Amino acid sequence: MIRFLAGLGLVLFAALPAHALTTEQAKAISSGDTDARVAALNDAVARADTGLPKLVSALLDDAVKLTPAQVLIVDGEKVTDAATGAIATLPEDAEDVVNNNRMRGALQAAQAGLKLLSPDVALRREAVTELAKDTLDPSQLPLIDKALAAETDASLKDRLGLMRAALQIASPDKAQRLAAAQSLGESGMSQVKSLLQARLADGGETDAEVRGVLLSSVDKVSARLAWGERLGVVFTGISLGSILLLVALGLAITYGLMGVINMAHGELMMIGAYATYLVQNLFKAYLPGLFDWYILLAVPASFLAAALVGAVLERLVIRWLYGRPLETLLATWGISLVLMQGVRGLFGAQNVPVENPSWMSGGVAAMSNLTLPYNRLAIIVFAFAVLGGVALLIAKTRLGLFVRGVTQNRRMAACMGVNTARIDTYAFSLGAGIAGLAGCALSQVGNVGPDLGQSYIVDSFMVVVLGGVGQLAGTVYAALGLGVLNKLLEGWAGAVLAKIMVLVFIVVFIQKRPQGIFAMKGRSAEA
Repeated sequence: MIRFLAGLGLVLFAALPAHALTTEQAKAISSGDTDARVAALNDAVARADTGLPKLVSALLDDAVKLTPAQVLIVDGEKVTDAATGAIATLPEDAEDVVNNNRMRGALQAAQAGLKLLSPDVALRREAVTELAKDTLDPSQLPLIDKALAAETDASLKDRLGLMRAALQIASPDKAQRLAAAQSLGESGMSQVKSLLQARLADGGETDAEVRGVLLSSVDKVSARLAWGERLGVVFTGISLGSILLLVALGLAITYGLMGVINMAHGELMMIGAYATYLVQNLFKAYLPGLFDWYILLAVPASFLAAALVGAVLERLVIRWLYGRPLETLLATWGISLVLMQGVRGLFGAQNVPVENPSWMSGGVAAMSNLTLPYNRLAIIVFAFAVLGGVALLIAKTRLGLFVRGVTQNRRMAACMGVNTARIDTYAFSLGAGIAGLAGCALSQVGNVGPDLGQSYIVDSFMVVVLGGVGQLAGTVYAALGLGVLNKLLEGWAGAVLAKIMVLVFIVVFIQKRPQGIFAMKGRSAEA
């Protein structure tokens, strides 16, 4: 019976007409002292007066006129009474309503506040986000209480609870301040930490007990934020490591398996990036409706473009320099300069813009101070997909068998009927194509220009040498390890010192273990 009566009461309450905005209330919101106007506005918002949204919108558009008897909303030729909504005429003595910056801020907050009571959860979420951007006013507490009582979404309820606590922290009531300080200590948001610190600074809180709770809450929030910062550094390091992995995979084949020191590897990456740029422009010009999917064509295009250049490079230059590492280094360095200058001649010396597809824009908010960008997540997945493809190609295919055979014993492979010259071309083209894929990935996170490859070529050589020449598993460990180590040291010592420290670490490591993390096994290791 009690449940039945309670339910009936709720139904009857819902059936009651909403509180209508009166002429006096409309006048109080539209004229007078700013403090009084803000108070009247917040009272009307807390009651959710009908007619208020239209008045607030008109006030923000400077479309409200005031007469001694009425508040009028002017919409082109149409004039209506703000309280009743009835059609009215505009007297000659009607005055414009002027809103200062503070009043405009209150009106915008009220507009967001009215959305808090909307049945649409998307509108309520938008309203909470808008309120969080602005400085909360104590007069908004009744509205937040009302929204908090009616809210059914758990995440929005938590955010509204934090807003309520933020308002109560400045309450004259000590019990409310204590409860608010304890509640805010459960948050992990940087804004809450700033709020608590502001309350502690400049004598904002004089009560010793409340100050103690505030200090404890600051420590709790700081601890949670510290975890977000640590995880952010680790994610950034893994992201950098995945890029180094993509760059180094091609070198693991051309240098690790074939022994060719290719100083033009960075320029092959650059070719892949410019191929992505060209595909993007083709989609913009001829298939604008499918622009979000241009990357699906850019990936094979970047691979083929770089692989073709690599095949030409191997046929014309590299094949005559096998076994002569110094000459190979100098020749490929000269080729890298030629490629850079050729790109400058075709596309100009300035960077060219490459846009992310819409589905790669934005990110996942893992914590209040940690957002994982979609483009970085996509590159990590892409890097490991390429790694899996290369591992399968080398271990499970006929081409991979021939590459391994030629690498371990070229003469024996030739005696078994393997065309070693053709395998060299295929292997070098494969390494160049993977470099092109790295350029495609880099175009989604950085600038694309003629000097793109110069930033990564030294790091990628260090990855291959540290991981172990010819070892894909070592390349993975070295790339991710160097990426995370570099970002950890950057936060401690700065970018320049971090680079120096990483280089010193690699030199010392190679001195102690010249074969790298994983030593090559078999006859090639004994040769």
